[in-house]
Amino acid sequence: MGASTSGSARRTAYRTCPLCEATCGVAIEVEGDRVVRVRGDEADPFSRGFVCPKGAALGDVHHDPDRLRQPVVRRGGRFVPVSWEEAFVEVERGLGAVLAAHGRQSLAVLLGNPVTHHLAPAFYLRPLVRAAGTRNLFTASTVDQMPQHVVSGLVWGDPNAFPLPDIDRTDYLLMLGANPLASNGSLVTAPDFPGRLKQFKPRGAKLVVVDPRRTETAERADEHLFIRPGTDVFWLAALVHTLFAEHLVSIGRLERWVVGVEEIRTLVTPFAPEVVAPICGIDAATTRRIARSLARAAAAAVYGRIGNHAVEFGTATAWMAAVLNVLTGNFDRPGGVMTSSPVASRIDDGEPGGRGYRIGRWKSRVGGHPEVNGEFPAAALAEEIETPGEGRIRALLSVATNPVRSYPNSDRLDRAFGALDFYVAVDIYVNESTRHANVILPPPSALEEENYELTFLGNAVRSFAKYAPPVFERGVEDGPSEADLFAKLVLILRGDGAESDPARVHDALVDEFIERERSDPAGPLAGRDADEIRRALAGLSPVGKLLDLRLRTGWQGDLFGQREGGISLTKLAEHPHGVDLGPLVERFPARLATESGLLELAPGPLVADWRRVRERLERPHPAEGLLLIGRRHLRSNNSWMHNIPALVSGRPRCTLLMHPADAAARGLGSGDRARVRSKAGALEALVETSDALMPGVVSLPHGWGHDVAGIEMRVAAAHPGVASNVLTDDAILDVASGNAVLNGIPVEVGALA
Repeated sequence: MGASTSGSARRTAYRTCPLCEATCGVAIEVEGDRVVRVRGDEADPFSRGFVCPKGAALGDVHHDPDRLRQPVVRRGGRFVPVSWEEAFVEVERGLGAVLAAHGRQSLAVLLGNPVTHHLAPAFYLRPLVRAAGTRNLFTASTVDQMPQHVVSGLVWGDPNAFPLPDIDRTDYLLMLGANPLASNGSLVTAPDFPGRLKQFKPRGAKLVVVDPRRTETAERADEHLFIRPGTDVFWLAALVHTLFAEHLVSIGRLERWVVGVEEIRTLVTPFAPEVVAPICGIDAATTRRIARSLARAAAAAVYGRIGNHAVEFGTATAWMAAVLNVLTGNFDRPGGVMTSSPVASRIDDGEPGGRGYRIGRWKSRVGGHPEVNGEFPAAALAEEIETPGEGRIRALLSVATNPVRSYPNSDRLDRAFGALDFYVAVDIYVNESTRHANVILPPPSALEEENYELTFLGNAVRSFAKYAPPVFERGVEDGPSEADLFAKLVLILRGDGAESDPARVHDALVDEFIERERSDPAGPLAGRDADEIRRALAGLSPVGKLLDLRLRTGWQGDLFGQREGGISLTKLAEHPHGVDLGPLVERFPARLATESGLLELAPGPLVADWRRVRERLERPHPAEGLLLIGRRHLRSNNSWMHNIPALVSGRPRCTLLMHPADAAARGLGSGDRARVRSKAGALEALVETSDALMPGVVSLPHGWGHDVAGIEMRVAAAHPGVASNVLTDDAILDVASGNAVLNGIPVEVGALA
């Protein structure tokens, strides 16, 4: 790290925490080149001083002695630090040899969650994938939210327009498979979720949580309903059934743009509350009461997350949630579910209609899985590496991801990674995955880069914008910026060579954006002089130029001087605590991007997938046996936050949570060690009993298992936990989206001999 921007004087830098989706404002107190304290920014109008333990540990992440600060190359079976020049030459040599011998489809690109928090990946990953020339793209989306992408894409035409619960104005929130008091919110950006939920009672709003575990959020709810893991789709269908049976359907303002209502009526006819009650564990009277409450509330929202997305019927579950919101008149309505109005995006207010959404444009080599959003399922990665033949994956380029701990059947994937010909990782740690790499390229610390949460402010419950310069400036001796790092990889993959100047990529991206907007007759830069625009960007960094273009051409932008008082990067820099531009607003029907220009409530691919749900209705899960679910903790974020002492101290959190009756029936109690076995694998775990678990359900957190040779994360290795994804089966996935099944896994649990 280079010298501090202001010598050794104490100063405070304001920015957004980059560790989860909440986008909390933080005040970072710095002395010299050290972070001395991180606290919530009370002047941030969006987060209002809230910060969780992870955010408070930002300085610990920055100063972590195990964080890589220069590239390493595998030589003689161990990692050796090298110069950046040597590292890029090694990348060119290794990847070049594989691609020359086996073609572009022998390479896979893997992207992890942290890329969504950084500016450079937001602008450079698409050119990177394009330069790679491979269809083998795998991301964290297919172990998380891909069902929602599919539903958003097929029903209203935009896979990235998520239905956000308008929690600040709703009167009734039905929440399934989500625990925002631990996750801080997911697929909805709402800092200080606990504070926002506290406002429910004063305004008379009601929160109902449906979950197999009485989570931290469920503890604060007006009502909590246990539900058998993986059966949310049946219960939601029963709610829809009740709306039709009791004549409670009322679409409201958007009715003339909604088609497929009668098809939905037909599809849910067999799903009467009495039929689904023994499957999901919620009695028929309760189901009808909840349906009536949704329909009669002044404004209501149905919100589901990973607990019912990462299941066998994840897409069908997300679909039924969307159907409920539409049929109760709560879609695109204040207090219902709405879509965001991000400051750094254009908002079209013209006629409905667009290109629509397609999946299955190509298929994976081994399993024949259709692409979704240009990606293949994470669950298919191991088979694509292991299976011989033309197109076999022999090389990887991964960015900020640890698939060996986050993808299904992790033992199999670990073996597959060990068989690769060449592996390049962009990562700050030697973890369970990157220990197999040939080259690791560490990006700068988040505190050494400009900060604007481009992705997550696109999911925010308010139109909010906040920019921050680097807390610490990097010197030339500290290595490339993140933009330069990705530009170098683009140049290598294009065949331009490791010595090529990254400015070629930077300039091309700026020119591409300007020309696209200039050539669009309806665009914000239509007919403008390109040189004039470039001059206005002078002096900004490569990512600063691209961000300024997005901001100034967005719906609140200054249009490079044509809109007085509009947003620009310069204006945001004058407001270090951020700028709040108001709550969510109605964007439909203009935002409909389906080919028909209508909200297609029953699109063909989802109707076809419903056959699986109908078949399972007639052949439900057996009542006996245990089902495994995951869980989150406020101090944990996937696998990479386990190397921070403040976040792993105290009693062990990687425990097998069991209902006391289930544990006793197997001769187990709190503190015992148990053997857990599934179809895919087995592990030993520490038992913790709690009546917060529904009987018949057990729970393990994900992202642990730091007990393998070769990782260089000393704190994590001292608190290893167990790898729950050893138990997940990569042969089972949500067919419609390719999403992994991480919840509702049949397991056997027994005492150790």
